[in-house]
Amino acid sequence: MNHFVPSSLPDEGTGVLFLFHLIDRAVPSFFAPDRRIAVARAPGRLDVMGGIADYSGSLVLQLPLSEAACVAVQGRDDDALHVWSPTRETSRSQLVSMRLCDLGLPDQPLDYAVARARFGLAPRDRWSAYVLGCLLVLARERAQRIVRGLALLLRSDVPEGKGISSSAAIEVATMQALAAHHGLHLDGRELALLCQRVENEVVGAPCGVMDQMTAACGEQGELFALRCQPCEPEAGIALPPDLEAVGIDSGIRHDVRGNGYGDVRAGAAMGGRILAGLRGLPLRRDGARVVADGDPWRGWLANCDAAEFRARWHESLPESLRGDEFLARYDGHADAQAPALTARAYPVRAATAHPIEENARVRRFAELLRQPLDDSHRHALGDLMFASHASYSACGLGHPTTDFLVDEVRRRREHGARVFGARVTGGGNGGTVAILGESGKVWHEALRIKKALLQHTGHNAEIFRWSSPGAIAFGTLELQPRP
Repeated sequence: MNHFVPSSLPDEGTGVLFLFHLIDRAVPSFFAPDRRIAVARAPGRLDVMGGIADYSGSLVLQLPLSEAACVAVQGRDDDALHVWSPTRETSRSQLVSMRLCDLGLPDQPLDYAVARARFGLAPRDRWSAYVLGCLLVLARERAQRIVRGLALLLRSDVPEGKGISSSAAIEVATMQALAAHHGLHLDGRELALLCQRVENEVVGAPCGVMDQMTAACGEQGELFALRCQPCEPEAGIALPPDLEAVGIDSGIRHDVRGNGYGDVRAGAAMGGRILAGLRGLPLRRDGARVVADGDPWRGWLANCDAAEFRARWHESLPESLRGDEFLARYDGHADAQAPALTARAYPVRAATAHPIEENARVRRFAELLRQPLDDSHRHALGDLMFASHASYSACGLGHPTTDFLVDEVRRRREHGARVFGARVTGGGNGGTVAILGESGKVWHEALRIKKALLQHTGHNAEIFRWSSPGAIAFGTLELQPRP
């Protein structure tokens, strides 16, 4: 570097070396040459199993990808906040500037609802909520008094709208860099939970915490295992040497703020409330929520035994229920992130069944990976992925293009190819499909399926193959001015 000396040199391919190049080019127009810069990095993730069952307490298995967001933070002497994110994307801005007082800093941080509305005023600038929202959350949740402005550079190669968690990567890298700049220590769990608060409260997306936890705590080449009750890591699982998971993007843009994801989450919460009544649990109001006391499931649908659910409860749930009808009969549910809107019908039965049965599938998937595998076990892993995909579709989170990709994997398996299973990932309704197969050979099969998708839809898909460490394992770099 021409202007700075890095505390250490990162591995090639992590994205940080290109960030160093951008930093050098941005002196003195954006960064001052005479003060330190904190740099952090966080990867996207491939949702191998678990997905939307996270907000109902399921075990999830996530692979941190090589694609990552990198953030550089430098302090200023004034109260200006400048966020720069170079991009060729014409639908959004590259530079957003405001003052500390626009966020109510340093003394009266904005209420989250006010901040959410403010960031939503200019659609081209909405991306900055993922970055500047971290400042607001640090001020509100950690009582961090932020008295001077900042220059923040974001560079991410996690593609947006592909269902591989571009937003969590940005949030975690930003929060880690801000913590380093302000001399704060955040362990992986706190880092992830603060970033989830950004997503839920500032951005307004009702996501669980699995994406942020994987971006923060994932290990290269391992499936990050998280029991989402709400945020309990389990021992990571290294894929056997003869197995590999890759992702192929469908070309259908996914947005977790969309109605499909929110409707399924609300449907699950409605089902949980109905089941609490059927089980005779005492209920009480807690603000806008209705919660059950003495629940042996501890409020998590995933703790219900799948066989018991099918035998006792499944048929008692309505297939669909309007929000106004639900509120009139049940007065509310326990999930504050998923209000039941009066004008909409929700898929209660399928949305309730999914996390209960998905948790059982993920547990079985993890058990299989922790024992010696023969071909029957490999095909059993694939069957669990196919079943997960079908359950997404039953909830209304399928899409013809992701179905096409999964069907291509199934067809290739039936013809003897060394691919074992596939499923839509993340929030569904498009995004990326995860494929499990034999190491090396699954890559070639993904290329064949990519060609079939190009012929079918005209979309030239990206394939996500490699893994990298999460933000905590990667650490934080510091750039000191050259003497």
